[in-house]
Amino acid sequence: AYDVMSSKHLRGDVNYAWPSAEIAVMGAKGAVEIIFRKEAGDPEALAAREAEYKEKFANPFVAAGLGYIDDVIMPHGTRRRLIKALRTLKNKQQSNPWKKHDNIPL
Repeated sequence: AYDVMSSKHLRGDVNYAWPSAEIAVMGAKGAVEIIFRKEAGDPEALAAREAEYKEKFANPFVAAGLGYIDDVIMPHGTRRRLIKALRTLKNKQQSNPWKKHDNIPL
């Protein structure tokens, strides 16, 4: 959902994530089942691979380090941070370069 819900790649202004967020192409379980299908008979090995995948790829701290999100915020501070961000953007003027043929972002 990250990529289609006002991500930085689609010129979103502010992106926050909670510490429990999973930011990846697909869920860790599905990705591990595809990548390590040879280990499908060993549930313990798959569980270990899934935990490793979550730690390396599917956590918000990796995305924040890459600049995909602005900050990892605690759930109890969400309202305050959103209000601050919206106040900052209140008078934003958006100017897009002229395009003869425009494409929707996919």
